Amino acid sequence: MTARFRERNTIHPRLGQRLELECETFKEDSGVFWVRQDKGGTLHFIVYISSLPRATFKGNERTSTRFEARKDGSIYRLVVKSFTSQDEGNYFCLLTNSQMLYFSPGQPAFFPVTTTPAPTRASPATQMAITKKDSCPIIPNPETSEDKWLNLSCDIFIWLPLACTCLLLLVALAVTVTLCQRTRRRRCRCKRPVKGKPNAKTALPSRHA
Repeated sequence: MTARFRERNTIHPRLGQRLELECETFKEDSGVFWVRQDKGGTLHFIVYISSLPRATFKGNERTSTRFEARKDGSIYRLVVKSFTSQDEGNYFCLLTNSQMLYFSPGQPAFFPVTTTPAPTRASPATQMAITKKDSCPIIPNPETSEDKWLNLSCDIFIWLPLACTCLLLLVALAVTVTLCQRTRRRRCRCKRPVKGKPNAKTALPSRHA
């Protein structure tokens, strides 16, 4: 048992459209019920079509201002005369056989969903406009993060060699100062000649005969 649109190419009904649905049964039945499930999940009885056939609408009425119903062979048809928002929902057909109740898959019938366009991003000219809350204009920073990174890299390559050179000069200066101090101390430890006897010679030991 299947509930579907009679026109197979129908996807979404249009406002005021004459919409026809059909339910095809594959078992012996005593009639078919058409029901609609609204967006909230509530089931609404539409019509009962007997196998004679005879249609009985809501309130035990033989006719309806909104719907038509009939049977063609094994196909039970439901017509929505003028489709409106109160007719939106999932349409099911039901039948009873051997004290069993059978439900068809639901046929959704809803208007197309209208999507609202996403808000557009404000242009730079709009961002620079002076608002009542802001007393100063908002000027976008032309320097991007990539430019900042390039500038930082350039600064590193320039200043790093200079810093290393200065450090080497300081180390060389400290080593030079240390060597000079050590040389001066060694010179101070040497013995100086006796005053008044610059050419004095040391006595040689005498030989024994």
